[in-house]
Amino acid sequence: MEKTWDHKKHEEKIYKKWEGSGVFTPPSGEKALKSKVKPFCVIMPPPNANDPMHVGHAMFVSVEDVFVRYHRMKGENALWLPGTDHAGIETQYVFEKKLAKKGQSRFDFDRETLYQMIWNYVEENSGVAIDQMKRLGASADWSRLKFTLDKDIVDLVLDTFINLHKKGLVYRGERLVNYCTRCGTSYSQLEVEYVERKDPLYYIKYGPFILATTRPETKFGDTAVAVNPKDKRYKKWIGGKIEVEGLIGKFKLKVIADTIVDMEFGTGAVKITPAHDENDFQMGERHNLEIKQVIDFKGKLMKVAGKYAGLGVVNARKRVVEDLQAKGLMEKIDENYVHRVGTCYRCGRVIEPLPLTQFFIKTKPLAKKALKALDNKETVICGAGREKILRHWLENIKDWNISRQIVWGIRMPVWFKGKDKNEYVVSKKSPGKGYVQETDTFDTWFSSGQWPVVTLKTNKEKDFEYYYPTTMMETGYDILPIWVMRMMLLGIEMTGKSPFKHVYLNGLIRDSKGQKMSKSKNNTIDPTDMIEKYGADAIRMALVMSSAAGQDKSVDENTIRGMRNFANKIWNAARYIESRLQAAEGSQPSFTTLQSAEGYEPPFAEKKFDERLKMIIKTVNNHLEKFRIGMAAETAYNEFWHWYCDEVIEQNKKNEISNKALLEGLKTFLKLLHPFVPFVTEAVWQEMKFEGLLIEQRWLGSSVRHSGK
Repeated sequence: MEKTWDHKKHEEKIYKKWEGSGVFTPPSGEKALKSKVKPFCVIMPPPNANDPMHVGHAMFVSVEDVFVRYHRMKGENALWLPGTDHAGIETQYVFEKKLAKKGQSRFDFDRETLYQMIWNYVEENSGVAIDQMKRLGASADWSRLKFTLDKDIVDLVLDTFINLHKKGLVYRGERLVNYCTRCGTSYSQLEVEYVERKDPLYYIKYGPFILATTRPETKFGDTAVAVNPKDKRYKKWIGGKIEVEGLIGKFKLKVIADTIVDMEFGTGAVKITPAHDENDFQMGERHNLEIKQVIDFKGKLMKVAGKYAGLGVVNARKRVVEDLQAKGLMEKIDENYVHRVGTCYRCGRVIEPLPLTQFFIKTKPLAKKALKALDNKETVICGAGREKILRHWLENIKDWNISRQIVWGIRMPVWFKGKDKNEYVVSKKSPGKGYVQETDTFDTWFSSGQWPVVTLKTNKEKDFEYYYPTTMMETGYDILPIWVMRMMLLGIEMTGKSPFKHVYLNGLIRDSKGQKMSKSKNNTIDPTDMIEKYGADAIRMALVMSSAAGQDKSVDENTIRGMRNFANKIWNAARYIESRLQAAEGSQPSFTTLQSAEGYEPPFAEKKFDERLKMIIKTVNNHLEKFRIGMAAETAYNEFWHWYCDEVIEQNKKNEISNKALLEGLKTFLKLLHPFVPFVTEAVWQEMKFEGLLIEQRWLGSSVRHSGK
């Protein structure tokens, strides 16, 4: 063996050996069903097809690969099914930024041309993430790779929508939706990122009232003043009308009473603008108020705003405030009002609540089934407090608007007859002459929400029958409601079964100071650079070591460098053993060879060695079975470095532990460490001329686990 572990000489060769062996590809069809071997199935969270790998990808690849390798070595049929995501608005947004650099925009192209341009862009870059995952050692079955825009996937996604519509779980209606005027599309409540910020709170004179608002530019859409029915200050006004002096003339408003009004906010009286605030919209429905839209889908004020029409929201607010002050209609301004503001998760622009006719899924009936699956432990959430969060979302869920006003995605199978769009047909194909297809596409999470079902149903024969429900879903806790919840909603509705038995939620990767990683802070880690410098094993171990479900993890380059030293430790321990075995060859009968003699009794140190090994195996097994991956890695790391290397090898030097025992200890640790640091352990296994590939070896103390199917 060479003096030091050189990952650059070994990793690519080893990965090719694994791929060539067929070990990544578990059985399918009748062979799988008749094997009666327990399946272990993980569906890979599909990364964006055009995105290079970031540290979050490296985390999920590392965690999932540990569990897949562990269960594969236990003799289970372990399927890790990979895929990539078209990613809807995220991909289109990135592509539009590329267009902008050329002085172009999406409006320069017709729908079909723009779609094809994005398709070509994704296709050109789609192999990048996959190649990088392979460099990390991902032992996924690449023969089963799926893409969210594969034709067979799209067909099933359309079928799901059609079936939901037939069941009465889909409706079309005008509701207030979260709209980004820069990205040009609506979002669901789960895709809005709320930020806390300081804004002026304006106190405006409205006839006999003083009303507090952060949005004076929407006053042209006001249709009522609301107070709390328990507020004695305004009791005499409730049910009547008031005349208000405005910037473009006088206007009349109803005065309504509603319990949603907070008596402690401002003066306890608020203006109601049903077209631009969710609470106002709901009050408008309860009190039969008119909806007057002030802001259009480009973020400009409309004709109803009179002389302010055509101004963007920010400029309009400035002008309106100046004119209210000039006209004596501004009572005062509180410059230090702190509140939460919804922003676009893609571009960061403030979200505009706007009235829009969309397709919605009725989610409450689906949520009841998902809650039942949690109650029955059909699905178990790993991560302290995370199940409580999921239950909160399920219990307070709103109908899901799945229409998106973008080109890149799966076009909705809806056909309208006539320009008014009152009459429509839900069908994969056009019903006939005179029908025009809906231009909206599905929310990307609608197709992703079906991922465990559609990937297995469109794959190898009997995959769905054998591998569904899947064993584990692993993903970041930040998309628990946006993705995991939706997979449960749709998976249960489609199949009658929750799509996974366990949900392992990893945390965010933070820097050494605990700060969130971002390019602006210059504290990000490029996994590809780290692999190049220190090897895949180093970044894998750095990410999983001492990690826990649902908890954030701090990692920096020093952490990764330290784990490169651990790979060297494994290599050097093997070199020492190799040298001891070579020195013993051809020598007189020694302590090593005496073990095979009749009546040989191992020394006390060796008995303790065997007992310690059994304890370590049991501990690592127990941690992995209970999804305590960080503790499993920590145990294997500490026991190898501080016991086996620091103590046992020293005992061997003193002839207190035999070469044979030391060799068996090495084989044991190579198996225990293989799921975490697969490259260096496989390389050592080959260098020591042990039989076969390490990745195919049977796990310690395991027997084939049989399926109940």
